[in-house]
Amino acid sequence: MIADVPLARATDSKLLAVSDLHVAHRENREVVDGLRPQSASDWLLVAGDVADLAADVEWALRVLSQRFSLVVWTPGNHELWTCGRDPVQLRGEQRYLHLVQLCRRLGVVTPEDPYPVWNGAGGPVVIAPLFLLYDYSFLPPGAATVADGLARAYEAGVVCTDEILLHPDPYPSRAAWCRVRVERTERRLAQLQPGMPTVLMSHFPLIREPAQSLHYQEFMQWCGTTQTADWHVRFNATAVVYGHLHMPRTTWHDGVRFEEVSLGYPGEREQREVRSAIPREILPAKEVSDELGDIAS
Repeated sequence: MIADVPLARATDSKLLAVSDLHVAHRENREVVDGLRPQSASDWLLVAGDVADLAADVEWALRVLSQRFSLVVWTPGNHELWTCGRDPVQLRGEQRYLHLVQLCRRLGVVTPEDPYPVWNGAGGPVVIAPLFLLYDYSFLPPGAATVADGLARAYEAGVVCTDEILLHPDPYPSRAAWCRVRVERTERRLAQLQPGMPTVLMSHFPLIREPAQSLHYQEFMQWCGTTQTADWHVRFNATAVVYGHLHMPRTTWHDGVRFEEVSLGYPGEREQREVRSAIPREILPAKEVSDELGDIAS
């Protein structure tokens, strides 16, 4: 289903994107508080990891939804954590649905809503927020099985906090929840008008290649699923927007532009030689490489 979202057809309208805002950090909260659209018709894609606590997620999305013409959100792993200090103690799918209802009260589009169509510069394009999770199938180098990969991660001490705080209820595992999400989302994307361009937006990269640049390769297992490896081609993506890796950059895969749009933690930004533009412009597309260079595969 596609939403009929009115959009002023301003020639200067932009489709912008950001992720990994982590607003519990004072410096990041100040960044979000300072974000402004460049025109009244700009849209903002928020690709997950807004915050760990439901109240912080609500604060950030409320601020952004009051400024941008439309905000589209998909959850990262941090929104799905059930932290002891969070008054909202819902777990798994119930926590996700709680956040969906929170977004709807704010007028923010979620993966459970009709996909909006961007009719501004570079459109028309279907904006598809995807909630997919991961299934440990991005095996680290040398691992032959999921069990082997996880064993290597525990031996190296590189284990995602999701193993403690991200509960898959009512599913038996995060991988099982991922499988359900992939199946539902794939059916929905297959119903789009053939040939209609898309922007696929997910917290996790749809393909393995971006995660191969991680310093700790054992962490790849918490970064996506091989089940989506061809979606950028199958579903006619103009661009793929993702976060999670905290490595903002532009890469090209099968002729499709992939944009990692993380803000990341304050200490990480201080270590970058060049500051990444926040938020990142997705449409209209710019024909320039970013600070880390264009990488093709």
